[in-house]
Amino acid sequence: MAVAAYGAWGLLPIYWKALDGVPAVEILCHRIVWSLGFIVAVLLWRRRRGGGLAYEGGWRTHGWMTLSTALIATNWGLFIWSVSVDRVAEASLGYYINPLINVALARVFLGERLRPMQAVAVLLALSGVVYLTVAKGSLPWVSLVLALTFSLYGLIRKRTPVGAAEGLAVETGLVAPLALGYLALLEPSFGALRTETAPRVVLLLASGVVTALPLLAFAGAARRLRYTTLGMVQYLAPTLQLACAVLLYGEPFGPVEAVTFGLIWIAVAIYLVDLMRLRRENRRAAAGQRPLPTAAR
Repeated sequence: MAVAAYGAWGLLPIYWKALDGVPAVEILCHRIVWSLGFIVAVLLWRRRRGGGLAYEGGWRTHGWMTLSTALIATNWGLFIWSVSVDRVAEASLGYYINPLINVALARVFLGERLRPMQAVAVLLALSGVVYLTVAKGSLPWVSLVLALTFSLYGLIRKRTPVGAAEGLAVETGLVAPLALGYLALLEPSFGALRTETAPRVVLLLASGVVTALPLLAFAGAARRLRYTTLGMVQYLAPTLQLACAVLLYGEPFGPVEAVTFGLIWIAVAIYLVDLMRLRRENRRAAAGQRPLPTAAR
């Protein structure tokens, strides 16, 4: 399930590239509308089988879900746009540094202490971004916005008592009226659904399935896998995205990109080694062999 989820996310550029010519905003609106339809069908099917809803209401939860909706809609829209303008490699960089930004956010918002190897990994990732900015003469804003929006989204969802399917239903439900309104105001109404070929219309309609299924697979994997394993598998997605960018779409990957990604890859390796070391320490502590170090706690 983890490989299916991250593999699907990694190959999404191919899917959006097949809709080349359809404006990114229109694709985003279709994705929102059809995701809502699909996930509501999944929830109804689950309810008929006796399953409950993992959603604890309240004004605080509603407020956080509204914010998470804005973050994930921005993330989706920017990623689709980056594919349409041949900036997939820059997008993949954002998802490489995403876990490292998670560590930094945990320090700022959750008060978690950075372990020495985590601090080194974050600094290396930062140096890679700074080098790319200086060498190119412009900030890699696509990478940073994708990483920040997804990291903040994950932070909010981690602290909000909402299941994966229920959360997607709420998020898409909040923006579906806006998406439907935008599509209805197009000329002609619903745009590409009425002007594109049948295969591309099917791709638009299936965008909801493509959005929801990997999320459900990820939720299932997260319940069954160790955090360390899941943390390693997650790099399948940006690796596939980068491969698509360079091998399929001919995006440039010269010395500047090689140095930047090299620094990021070293940071990722340090992060994963530290993750595995912490896992071993936690197992030893649970077995009573020795107390867990303060920094790890």
